[in-house]
Amino acid sequence: MFWKSTLVVTTLILHLISLGVGQKLYPEVLLESNFPPARPSYYNLKAICYYGNGRPRFPDSIFPSSGYAYARRAGNAVNRLETWFSWCCYRGSAYVNEQTLCCAKQAWKTALSQFCIEEYSTMTLVHECCEKKKEERWNCFQKKAANPFYRPLSRYRAPMISPKGSFRWDPNTC
Repeated sequence: MFWKSTLVVTTLILHLISLGVGQKLYPEVLLESNFPPARPSYYNLKAICYYGNGRPRFPDSIFPSSGYAYARRAGNAVNRLETWFSWCCYRGSAYVNEQTLCCAKQAWKTALSQFCIEEYSTMTLVHECCEKKKEERWNCFQKKAANPFYRPLSRYRAPMISPKGSFRWDPNTC
């Protein structure tokens, strides 16, 4: 019941945003079901690749002109990661394979590393996972993942957003 009501509220908010209504309405609510993103694995890779346009993006227009700094950083991390996932999934390969998974894992770590760097550049408390080191950090993000199977939202089509930051996949680390 809780999952269904949360999905309805999230869908309603996204619908209002798509209509241009309520654009300044609690952006962190939109992030609750999307941040942090889950670690790519064999169990969620097909959903990562096939339903990317069905997961929320966070354009600057949904954030008020001031405040919501954490939500803005988290939204940028999601936007960045979704763009990089798209590149990993569709870089010339018509199917999901070991190289796609390797690329997605590297994109995930790079996006969350960049998020942590941005967190430490502020004068506020950082996300608790950013305080951890190495594998403990990645396990923390995975444990807190809001949507571990990368389920899309019903009737949602993600807007195109240019990522802030760059990603270079190193196939030699696979």
